Formats: sequence, structure tokens, C-alpha cells
Amino acid sequence: MSQTTGVPPAFQSIKSLPPEFKFDSNRNTGLVEKHGNAKVRSTDLIGSNGRKNGAIVGEVSKEVHNRAGGMDVSDEESPYGGNGESFEDRPSYPNEDSVSASLPQPSISTPSGESRWSDTTPYASKKKLQSWLQLSNGDWELVKIISTSGTESVISLPDGKVLKVKDEDLVPANPDILDGVDDLMQLSYLNEPSVLYNLQHRYNQNMIYTKAGPVLVAVNPFKKVPLYGTNYIEAYKRKAIESPHVYAITDSAIREMIRDEVNQSIIISGESGAGKTETAKIAMQYLAALGGGSGIEHEILKTNPILEAFGNGKTLRNDNSSRFGKLIEIHFSETGKISGANIQTFLLEKSRVVQCNEGERSYHIFYQLCAGAPSSLREKLNLRSVEDYKYLRQSNCYSINDVDDAEEFRIVTDALDVVHISKEDQENVFAMLAAVLWLGNISFTVIDNENHVQAVEDEGLFSTAKLIVGKDTIVQKLTLSQASDARDALAKSIYSCLFDWLVEQINKSLAVGKRQTGRSISILDIYGFESFNRNSFEQFCINYANERLQQHFNRHLFKLEQEEYIQDGIDWAKVEFEDNQDCLNLFEKKPLGLLSLLDEESTFPNGTDLTFANKLKQHLNSNSCFKEEREKAFTVRHYAGEVTYDTTAFLEKNRDLMHVDSIQLLSSSKCHLPQIFASYMLSQSEKPVVGPLHKLGGADSQKLSVATKFKGQLFQLMQRLESTTPHFIRCIKPNNLQSPGSYEQGLVLQQLRCCGVLEVVRISRSGFPTRMSHQKFAKRYGFLLLENVASQDPLSVSVAILHQFNILPEMYQVGYTKLFFRTGQIGVLEDTRNRTLHGILRVQSCFRGYQARCHCKELWRGITTLQSFIRGEKSRKEFATLLQRHRAAVIIQKHVKTVYQSKRMKDTIDSAVVIQSFIRGWLVRRCSGDIGFLKSGGMKTNESDEVLVKASFLAELQRRVLKAEAGLREKDEENDILHQRLQQYESRWSEYELKMKSMEEVWQKQMRSLQSSLSIAKKSLAMDDSERNSDASVNASDDKEYSWDMGNNHRRQESSGTRSMSAGLSVISRLAEEFEQRSQVFGDDAKFLVEVKSGQIEASLNPDRELRRLKQMFEGWKKDYAARLRETKVILNKLGSEDGSIEKAKKKWWGRRNSTRMS
Repeated sequence: MSQTTGVPPAFQSIKSLPPEFKFDSNRNTGLVEKHGNAKVRSTDLIGSNGRKNGAIVGEVSKEVHNRAGGMDVSDEESPYGGNGESFEDRPSYPNEDSVSASLPQPSISTPSGESRWSDTTPYASKKKLQSWLQLSNGDWELVKIISTSGTESVISLPDGKVLKVKDEDLVPANPDILDGVDDLMQLSYLNEPSVLYNLQHRYNQNMIYTKAGPVLVAVNPFKKVPLYGTNYIEAYKRKAIESPHVYAITDSAIREMIRDEVNQSIIISGESGAGKTETAKIAMQYLAALGGGSGIEHEILKTNPILEAFGNGKTLRNDNSSRFGKLIEIHFSETGKISGANIQTFLLEKSRVVQCNEGERSYHIFYQLCAGAPSSLREKLNLRSVEDYKYLRQSNCYSINDVDDAEEFRIVTDALDVVHISKEDQENVFAMLAAVLWLGNISFTVIDNENHVQAVEDEGLFSTAKLIVGKDTIVQKLTLSQASDARDALAKSIYSCLFDWLVEQINKSLAVGKRQTGRSISILDIYGFESFNRNSFEQFCINYANERLQQHFNRHLFKLEQEEYIQDGIDWAKVEFEDNQDCLNLFEKKPLGLLSLLDEESTFPNGTDLTFANKLKQHLNSNSCFKEEREKAFTVRHYAGEVTYDTTAFLEKNRDLMHVDSIQLLSSSKCHLPQIFASYMLSQSEKPVVGPLHKLGGADSQKLSVATKFKGQLFQLMQRLESTTPHFIRCIKPNNLQSPGSYEQGLVLQQLRCCGVLEVVRISRSGFPTRMSHQKFAKRYGFLLLENVASQDPLSVSVAILHQFNILPEMYQVGYTKLFFRTGQIGVLEDTRNRTLHGILRVQSCFRGYQARCHCKELWRGITTLQSFIRGEKSRKEFATLLQRHRAAVIIQKHVKTVYQSKRMKDTIDSAVVIQSFIRGWLVRRCSGDIGFLKSGGMKTNESDEVLVKASFLAELQRRVLKAEAGLREKDEENDILHQRLQQYESRWSEYELKMKSMEEVWQKQMRSLQSSLSIAKKSLAMDDSERNSDASVNASDDKEYSWDMGNNHRRQESSGTRSMSAGLSVISRLAEEFEQRSQVFGDDAKFLVEVKSGQIEASLNPDRELRRLKQMFEGWKKDYAARLRETKVILNKLGSEDGSIEKAKKKWWGRRNSTRMS
């Protein structure tokens, strides 16, 4: 930009500023921009009241943020796409861009050229400004300037010491208001001590994430911090939290993938122990939470414990160091859900299987298997403790603090189940691991003078043979070193093939049946830059990979950024940055690059590590990035610093040779896994070895050397990353002791330099991170113009938009094809667009709501009508069914009640019969006693005198009979009245009453017959008495003349007849009394029951049942009474016959007497 200003652009729109504000361009000596031919230092804000001024700036920024953060309308035409991540691309934070915020109000532009408000020296002396001073140990200390004189200043240290130092030794410090800002771009002074202090300030408050422009800086806390979980995921998903986080970076990647339909990548880098693996797991956790739903996300997360167990180990710097690189490519469906995944691995450190340094461990899975395998598996694989295996005990480190290997083994087996690896394959995997361990226990003994050896037949040999060796026996003469190397090579090859096979099975599980749409997010977790006391082939390849990744980082953030500015013809002062292309040329140049020379020396039969080192020194000594060392060492100047490599075993590891006999041995195994491994090894072999092992016969070299193969994988990785929109996460290790709360400035500063964080912030602040094509800009914001400009070209529309919203010329550049904006400048447009769209959506929502309500009301009326018809029909059917069921229930009840009452009537009748039987028996026994008395009286007739029946006696008898008849008539009338009342209260028992009436009529007839019989008997008795009286008076004299014998006989007969008659009268009298008593009792009982039934009297009895019982008793008594009347009639008839015989005797006597008289 050719035009510069002394006032920061963010404050050019503020109409008035306090007089205390000063802009000092001398304070920041590190930030220099080239504008044409003139060099202008960027201005920095210094206020007489740091906190107050900072607060003012913060409020201004907050206002802009509130205006720009209204509504988040995702759009495929969003300006936040593109190669550089803009302010709107990443989550906004409360204090972001407090210095570089732009206000939407009309602004007052300042004249071009450099301007200063006043001299700041008196102010600095008066207010004791803070600065940074580097101590002798390299650490930075925050000091206060007491006074300034010329080029020297008097400062005060925190411990109270006062020193006099040169001004050039002091580095300006930021005001207190900027302590702990979440984006390094907000710092007024961007220098190393300010960045270190800001990171440390946040680190001490457990805020481990900080933004550095488009890069997220993550400092490993070495402890659990409360920043993760479902609540945080939901908060970042809803944008409720806007602080820097891995979740925020991942959310940005998802949104850009959906919006721009471009694949995304999250590149996680950092040195060993910086927390790359955990950061990758956190990113995967967020992706699984947002893109979950199909179930595949659970499988993806479960790959982490598997890959960590088989690919991670304990090093001196990290308890869970990844000894391989991996790229996890997660595919998404059209709806944004995870549909599958693919994992690619790089450069597994095979040498760790057979050799570990003191204090380190091999891969975790070996220790987990020995600690957590169940007893059945231990017996099958003949497992021992870790101390019994040579490969594991050589480092004297068997465990990790706070890690339970047995529990980790259970987690791994569960994860293997989740990714659909069968139990049989799991046992085969564990068998291969046990075989690797037992291979290390195989020892050799010398058998001849040529130092040839043979394997010792011990437990290690037998266990290995049992697990992987088939029936074939291969004999090969090898020296001790060759045998040991062959044994270790076999162990490394088996483990490497096993690791690749596991990754292949996981990829099959994650890809089966998953429909990929081309959209994906790749997470790269690869080893960081390494520099040890002794660096070997593994560090050589790892650092080469980091050089390539750094070059990709530079290309994305620096090179491509500035090249695009130049190609689009905007006025741009190029920012210098450190490029590592020379170092990459040192590695990749042909034919005199490090990799080319390594492959060339590996093919020579007599090539050694020393000849390789000498060749490097011979051909590369003139390269600025190469430095020769003594003997077999050389030094490479990497972007992160110099690293010295020891070429010992370089050629062997690059060749990675494998004996054909060993491959044949695996192919003859009974287990299918060794056969698969053998096939894979044979497919990688192409031509015989020309190296030292060729003389032994039986070794093939791989098709490609390890370095060449790794270089090819790395180029494929770079091509894949180049086709994506990258998101960078730089992991920082605060200390080497893995101690929480410890912060080593020197170590952190070294990593920041390696990551290029300062350069990223510097170019982001001075560049134009937001860019958009003319067509896209006009299409996205053209509708905001007040005038109709649809016919104009996109460039004219874009310029009109910029002028309408009063965006300062310094805040944007118009290129040939695009518009370029500084950070935060497009926020005003986006805020206005969002508010306008929000208003449109509100109008549309109101109108659509009205339409929906009308439709809903009409639909509701139709539904109500339809429901009424349906419910009516349903109710009618239900009523018909209910009525049918009611009728059926009534019929059933009637039959049930009939059966019940019939049974009850039968029981009552049976009870009445029993009672009647007892009463009749009693009556029979009583009557039989009277009859016996009458008979006994008849037998004594001869002994008693004849007594004449008195007329008064007969009259009394007649009177009683008449009284009995009258009583019977009265009882009959009462009976009729009782029956009438019973008919009124027992309408349901009409049938039984009719029967009772009929029985009563029969009884009345019988009673009348009895009465007639009694009247006849009385009449006959009266007639006989009158006749006898008349005869007695007429023939009184004749009696005197009759002989005494005959007279005595006659008197005896008369006396007997008189006694018989008096007995009959007594029986009739008793019957009449019983009739009156029974009639009275039955009448009283019937009257009582009628009153109870009518409710006049309360009683705890059933009147109906008692009436039926009374009727039955009356019927029984009636039958019994009729029987006794008949018996009395019979007796009276007998008495009449006896009177007749007496009459005959009289007549006979009178005849004889008359005959005597006549004679």
C-alpha cells in the first residue's frame, strides 16, 4: 500500500479521542512494512492511562462485535471461504480485534504520511511504562522504566533491583488490559516476550488454547482441565462459547465443508509430548458428536485405543508418544452425517520392537497383553510376565504412572469387537504378538570354528515354533550377528505387517456399506520435529516429513497469500518470512540429494554407513543447509534448528531386508496371518539383494527402499492436503518433565519459532485475510444497494457497495478479479446483510404463518366434521353392541336366578317335609295315645255302671263344634285377606300363590267335610239321646219288671257307651282348641310378616322367605289336622256301631219280654 497513516486504521473512524492517547512509532522496532520505496514503522497505541484507554478500545470493539454478530446465516456464497481464514471464518471472541476493529459510522480520514501526536518520553518517565528485558539466562523479565536519558534507561526489576540499561535492550510491553487476550493478533506489541507472557498468563489460568491469526496454539497442561464434554460440545455448536478451542476449529471445518463443498483438513503438529494425539482425539470427538447418528462414529472413536496400543509407546519425553503418523479421513453424507472413514499410516518405528533406550518402553500392546490376558489365553500362548522377555526388559521400564495395563487391554479388546474383528482373528493377533516376544528370547550357540551358530532349544524356541512355524524345517548357516539380525528382522517384519493388517481391517469396517459423497475432513496426527542427543534414521525421516509439512504451512499462509496479492495486482508490500525450500532441496534434489545418495549407497554391495557419510560430505558440503561432522555424522540446518544425525544403521534400516527363508517359514505356518504376511512380503520383493546378505544366499530386497517409499507416501499426503482447506493446530509442550503448571520460556520459545507463529500473526495483521471475487461480492451484497444496479458489471456494483457503507480505502484493495479486505472490515456488510435477511425472513414468516393458520383452520374444520361422523358411527356401533350384551346379560341373569330360586325352593320344600314328618309323627303318637285310652275304656265297660248321656253334655259338645266351625270360617276370611296382602307384596311369586290358593281351597273343602261330619255326628248323637230318653220314660214300669240279671247287664252296657261318648267328646274338644290356637298363631305371624315387608316394622329377616316357610308349615299342619279329623270320624263311627248293638240287645230284650207277657 503506497499510502500510509500514523494513526491506526481502526481509530480513523472515531471522531474524537482523548488527548492522553499517543501514537509512538518508535516502540515497535520489529514490525517494519515496506510501502514502495519508503519504510514506515507500524504505529502502536500508548495511553496515559493504560487500563482506561484499553477499556475504551475494548468497548468500541464490543460495540462492533455486537453489531456484526447478529444472525448467523449460512450461505454457500459466504465471504469466509477462500484460502485464508478471516475474522468471520473462525469463532468470534469477546475481545477480538480490539485494536483493529472498524466502526460502521461515517469516519473522518486522516492525511497520508507519518504523523506523531507528541513526544512520549516525559510520559514514559512519569508513568513508569513497562518493558521486557532479557536476563543472562535467556528468560524475559517484565521491568518498569523509571527514567530515560538519551539512549539509556533506568529500570526497576520485580525484586526491587534498579539497573541502567540501553534502550536497545528493552522490548516494549503491552498494557495490562491486553494480558491474556485469546488472540495474539490483538497484542499492540507483537514480540517474543509478549507472546510468551500472554501464553503463560492463559496457561496459568487453565486456558490452554490461544489463537494466532488462523492458527490455534494448544499448550499441553499435563493434567485434566474442565474444557471438554457434552456441555462444551453443545455450547460450541450453538456458538454460545466463542473462546479458542479445538472444538471451535473443528466446528469451523464442518461449516466450511458444508457451505463451500470443499474438503477440509485439520493439521496437528508439534514435537513429541506436545499433546498431538489427545488433540486429534478431541477433534474426532467433536466430529462424532456433530456428525453422529449412523453409528459409524462410535467405531471411528474406538479406533483410537487400538492405534494407540499398537502404535504408541513411552519415550523419555512422552508417556504416550505416537511412533507413527496417521491421517484419518472422515467422510460425510449429503446431510452432514458421518458415512465412513479411512485411516492411512506413515513410517511405523519398527526398531522399537527389538530395541528400546533406557527408561523407555516398547509398544503398549505388549505390556497390556502380559498384564491383562485371561488365564485361558495366557495358557494357550504360554505368556509370561514382561520381565521374562528380552525385548521388554532391556530398557528396565515396565509400567507407566497412573496407567493400568490390564484395564487398557480390556479397552483394546472391546474396541476390537466394535470394529468387527472376530474373536478368532483377535486370538491370532495376540498369538503374533506373543510370537514376537518369544522371538526375542531365542538365543544362539556357536557350533564350529567359523562362528556359525544354531538356536538353543529352550522355551523361547519351542514357543515361537508353536505359534508361527509349520512343519517345514529350514537350515541356514549364519554367524551370531547375522542370526541375531535375522531374528530381529523377522520380529520387526511380523509386527509391521500385523500393524498394517490391523489398519486394513479397521478401514474395511469403517467403509463397508458407507456411501461417500466426496466431502471429507482429514485429521493429520504426525510426529513432530525431533532432536535428541543421538539421532538416527527414524529422526531423519521424521524431520524430513516436518520440513515438508512446514513448507505446506508456509505455502498456505505466506507464499500463496502474497503470490495471490501480486497476481491480482493489488498494492502490497511483501512481508519477509523464513522459507525452508533450500532444506527441502537438500533432501529431495536429484541426483545429489540426501535421499538419492542414501538410496544409491544402499544398492552398492560394499556400501557402509561410513562410506555413506563420506559421500554426503563430498557432494553436499557446499550446501548452506548441510554441515559435515566427524566420522559418521552430519548436521542439517532445519527450519526448527540444527540436528546432527549419526549414520550408524542408516543403510540397514533403509534396505529393511528380509530373508527369503524367513518369508518361506511364515508361509508354511498353520495360522493364516503369517501366510498373509508372507504373501505381502513377497509382493514387495522385486530383485535379488546386492548387499552383504546376498553372499549368504536367501535374502530379497524390497521393491522400494524405506526412504523412497516414505517419500512417495509423503508426496501423496501433500497432494491430498493441497486439495483441502487446511486448519492448523500447533501443539506446544511447556516443559520436558511433563509437570502440570511448569512453564519453561526457552522451550516454549523454541517451539514457537519452529511453528512460525510470530510470522503467522505478523502477516495476518498486515495482510488481507478476507477476499472475494467481484461476482460473488456483488451477488451477495448487491441487494443492499439503495439504487437498482442490476444492469451494471460486478466490479461497479462492488465499488458502489463499498462507497455506500463508507469503508475506508486503507481497509480494502480492489484486484483484477477479487476484493481484498483487512481483518474485520467485512463485518459491517455481513451484519447489514444479516439484518436485512432477518427482516425479509420475518415478513415471510408472518405471511407464511398467516397462510398456515388459515389452512390449519380450514383443515381443522374438516377434521372436526369428519371426526363427528366417525365418532357418531362408532358410538352407534358401540351402543348396539352394548345393548346386545345387556340383553344377553339379562337372559343369563334370568336363567341363573331361576336355577338359584329353584334350588332354593327345593331346599325349602325338603326342609318343610322334614319338619312335617316330625310334626306328623308327634301327632300320630299323640292320637295313638287317645285311641289307646278309648280302647282301654271300652274294655272296662263291664265294670262301670251305665250312665245316661245328658242333654246338657250334648249341647255343650254341639256348642263347641259350632264354635270351631265359626272359628274356621273366621280364619278362612283372615286367610283370604292374608293371601290378598301377600299377592300385593309378592307379585313375582304369583305362580306359587295360585298353587297355595288351590291348596287352601282343597283344605277348605276338607274342613267343610270335617264340619259336615261333625254336624252329622252331633245330630246322630242328639237323636240317639232323645230316643233313649223317651224310651226310658215310656218303659219305666217295664224296667221294674225286668229281671235283675238282664237289668244289670244292660246297665253295664249303658255305662260303657256313656264312657265311650265322653272320650269322643274330649277328643273333639281338643281338636277344636288346637284349631283355635293354630289359627291365632298363623294369623299373628302372617300379619307380622306383612308389616315387615311393607316397612311398618323393622326386623333383620327376609319376609318373603318367612312367608314361604309359614305357608309350608300351615300346609303341613292342615294335612295333619285333616288326618286327625278323619281318625276322629272313624272313632265316632265305631261308637255309633256300638250304640246300635246295644239297641239291638234292647230290642231283643223287649221282644223276649213282650213274648213273656203275651204268654
